[in-house]
Amino acid sequence: QVQLVESGGGLVQTGGSLRLSCGASGSRIGFNAMGWYRQAPGKQRDMVAIITRAGTINYADSVKGRFTISRDNAKNTVYLQMNSLKPEDTAVYYCAAGIAITSINYWGQGTQVTVSS
Repeated sequence: QVQLVESGGGLVQTGGSLRLSCGASGSRIGFNAMGWYRQAPGKQRDMVAIITRAGTINYADSVKGRFTISRDNAKNTVYLQMNSLKPEDTAVYYCAAGIAITSINYWGQGTQVTVSS
């Protein structure tokens, strides 16, 4: 059974930083694409950043230059370093994994990130 377990969310002031981690287990072959989505109250779930096993990366325009995604393929773990956080970054952040950037099959339980003004 595939499991994605996130950690690292919390409360931070505007301009602060947080680092999210997500470990994946239960897959014999691992995941080509791993990344992060977020969902704010009353809004749809949107892609934040996603990275393939080969290192191809996509970022949402709203986080470019502030967030950095990375992964450790040997550990099936993906990270999201979030700097210069803004109140509009407040959301539940979900770890995601799948066979391709456009084919996400698995989700974590979500971790809350709250940025206070």
